[in-house]
Amino acid sequence: MNQHLPIAVIGAGPVGLAAAAHLLERGLEPVIFEAGASAGAAIEQWRHIRLFSPWRFNLDAAAVRLLEPRGWKSPRPTALPYGGELVDDYLTPLAELQPIASRLKTGARVIAVTRAGLDKTHVRDRDTAPFLVRVEHGDEVRDYTVSAVIDASGTWSTRNPLGTSGLPAIGEERAAERISSPLPDVSGRDLTAFAGRRVLVVGAGHSAANTLINLAQLAKEAPETRILWAVRGSTAAKVYGGGDADGLPARGQLGSRLRRLVESGTIELHTSFGIRSLTDSEDGVTITSGDGRSLVADVVVPCTGFRPDLDMLRELRLDLDPAVEAPTELGPLIDPEFHSCGTVPPHGAKVLAHPEKNFYIVGMKSYGRAPTFLLATGYEQVRSVSAALAGDQLAADTVHLELPETGVCSSDAGTSCDVPAVAPLAPQLAASGCCSTPEPSFVGFPTGLAHGRSGS
Repeated sequence: MNQHLPIAVIGAGPVGLAAAAHLLERGLEPVIFEAGASAGAAIEQWRHIRLFSPWRFNLDAAAVRLLEPRGWKSPRPTALPYGGELVDDYLTPLAELQPIASRLKTGARVIAVTRAGLDKTHVRDRDTAPFLVRVEHGDEVRDYTVSAVIDASGTWSTRNPLGTSGLPAIGEERAAERISSPLPDVSGRDLTAFAGRRVLVVGAGHSAANTLINLAQLAKEAPETRILWAVRGSTAAKVYGGGDADGLPARGQLGSRLRRLVESGTIELHTSFGIRSLTDSEDGVTITSGDGRSLVADVVVPCTGFRPDLDMLRELRLDLDPAVEAPTELGPLIDPEFHSCGTVPPHGAKVLAHPEKNFYIVGMKSYGRAPTFLLATGYEQVRSVSAALAGDQLAADTVHLELPETGVCSSDAGTSCDVPAVAPLAPQLAASGCCSTPEPSFVGFPTGLAHGRSGS
């Protein structure tokens, strides 16, 4: 590795900033590229959401070691933060520290990563050639030469399409103005787009469940609001979870409340509804299923999950699992057909390695299309990767992560920092901000399933 060159960290979410903190501890020089206007820009879009996970699962050890000597006070470990608190009380103070701030470039969107002077087909001297990272800064494009690349850019910007078969529905792009963000603030920032409107929520994960519950609250204030819900499966039972018998009370409460809203008619459920096409008009967007049924809405909320943006990496030699688009060795460990987040073992640089030496994908993006990512795992990933880049192979290979048996789940709405859950807390929890048991709540949405998939 070219020791005189910096190491590129793509993304300034929790995992990206943790990577920078670990690199600095190792005496390495990071340069951090963040597409948004500030650190944690993706989380800013869901700052109104409370996480299921307590603070103790949201803080990286190296980041805390940077913060504490400078007067930062750690939040109460058992408190459940909102996304805004994660930004305001942790990421922003971390990003403002001189060691990080002097190396952080915001408004810097990485559009390509390659080897300097070499395209994908060239082999000779490839491992010793530096990387070239091409970055958009507003209207200007710059190339940066770096010794290694840690891609922690997440998946927030690349949601899965509304259509079936992995493709956008016919007309989906033309109807883009009718499609909201995946986690809209329906009773706050985005109120006017939803109040009194016909809203179709698409998806059977807990992102959909929480949005539906928030819309039901909005409908109490704006009775003209009509709530439609479309799922591909023949039933919504998986989303309802275990109800009162659920091992995690917040998850059971969420499912039970959603079931009651459907049974009362507040939410109009349409099952076996795989979307074939969207047709926009002045009267609304018509959403048609594969079997010919149709719904008309003013706005569509896409709770369909996310996928990694691999286009910017096309000149690199990657080894990706053909199903979930994660590193090949990681793919079988996280495949949502077989695993929930609680069954994914800790892993580090060895599992995350690609044929492209000194290039790593970490965080939510490392899980590709799998919804089983957990934030604590992302922190362990970057600790191991930083050790490997520093030449400490023993530390890189010694991966360890202690989690309670229930695990700490993420969602099908993956981001660089774990998309959170909006499930209302039990009154006593909402008042105290604490967990009611020693077991963790979830970072993101619990799937409610035996395996990791959030629903069809």
